[in-house]
Amino acid sequence: MKPEIKEFQDDTELMAEVTRQASNGISKNNLYVLSHDDDRTDRVADEVNANEPDDLSELVGTRYDKKGDELRAIFEEFDFTPSESNDLEEKLDHGKILLLINS
Repeated sequence: MKPEIKEFQDDTELMAEVTRQASNGISKNNLYVLSHDDDRTDRVADEVNANEPDDLSELVGTRYDKKGDELRAIFEEFDFTPSESNDLEEKLDHGKILLLINS
C-alpha cells in the first residue's frame, strides 16, 4: 500500500504536521521526509529532533536527501509507479519537501 504524501513549501508547516502525526500515534518508523536540499533537510530534521539516519529522532524514522535517480528509486520502493515517481521527484525539483506517512 502506498503511503500518504503531504507536500510542503514551508518548513514550519512540515514540522507541525510531523508533530501532529506523532501525537496521533503514527510511529516514527512510518514517517519519511524527502528533499533535494541537504541543508534544508538537516535544518528541518533538527527542528523535529531528527538527525542523521543512524541517530534517528523521536518523531521521524527516516529522512532522505538524495538526488533525482535515487529519489525516484526510493519512491518506487514505496510502490509508486515510475510515472508517479517522476512526478514526485519533480515536486522536489521545485523546492517542495515531502512527508510520506506509511500507516
